[in-house]
Amino acid sequence: MRTTLTLDDDVVDALKERAQRLDQSFKQVVNDALRRGLSPVAAESRPPYRVSPHHSGFRTGVDPLRLNQLNDELQADGFVSEEPK
Repeated sequence: MRTTLTLDDDVVDALKERAQRLDQSFKQVVNDALRRGLSPVAAESRPPYRVSPHHSGFRTGVDPLRLNQLNDELQADGFVSEEPK
């Protein structure tokens, strides 16, 4: 089937470069790119990203329930020491 498409210049350049690199026709490269883009397998071809958790415990003496205590104390001291305007 013949049809007319308007492609952006950067897309045309990329397709022409690929056609030259693969030694294929422009038509073949466009059809292959469209098939890959329309294929539902294309989106699933990458393996899922995996995270490897590791233990990152606190040092002895650090209470994780009181991590913001120093920050709170510094803010309270700053509030008390501010001069009235």
